Amino acid sequence: MSESPRTPLLDVPPEALHRVALLRDVGAGELLIHELYLSVQGESTFAGLPCVFVRTAVCDSRCHWCDTPHAFNRGERMSRAAVLAKALAFGCPLVEITGGEPLLQADVLPLMTELCDAGKTVLLETSGAHDVSAVDPRVHIIMDLKCPDSGEEHRNRWANLGALKSTDQLKFVIASRRDWDWAASAIREHALDERFTCLVSCVFTGVKPVELVGWLLESGLSRVRMQLQMHKYIWEPTKRGV
Repeated sequence: MSESPRTPLLDVPPEALHRVALLRDVGAGELLIHELYLSVQGESTFAGLPCVFVRTAVCDSRCHWCDTPHAFNRGERMSRAAVLAKALAFGCPLVEITGGEPLLQADVLPLMTELCDAGKTVLLETSGAHDVSAVDPRVHIIMDLKCPDSGEEHRNRWANLGALKSTDQLKFVIASRRDWDWAASAIREHALDERFTCLVSCVFTGVKPVELVGWLLESGLSRVRMQLQMHKYIWEPTKRGV
């Protein structure tokens, strides 16, 4: 007898349920995977290191500047064991689980634990709209706090700040001066730069890096780190599988 389908792991707002429809037929012990490949890490404090990317399909958010909309509606059902085996086969010590939104799929949690058990350094990229408290504490969480121009600011789950570890990282994607002012205010209000690594980056076709550098230096937030999406400078910005 086949295993019964498993619904998405975490709550999705009613207006976004149609966005996760592809997950309805994903069974227990399975994942819907969009891409799985070896490249170099383009962001975070791990930037520049070889990394295996496990990109899950489907996202319940629709950030205005999203650079991976190709992951919204296409994916291959794979057993969790097959995903684990394929990721380990590259022999790379660093593995990132990204999306889409990985935390929509229940089997992402045991997959990350299995990767940690195999001795891998595991990164999780998540929007911050879903509860991260069940993530294996060995995983390095890289969590977005969505700025106003994303259109998803209302989805920020502020309670996640209490579940993050000092080794986790917060990311702010900046599309305008309004976004920067919001991010700087949030960092100060919650003392985020004293608790976590805080990363700020530009929407690739929006704010110029030199502008963001200027705002950062003017702010006096000396513990906040600016980053560029390295992979978009190495390859064409729209190139997939890199």
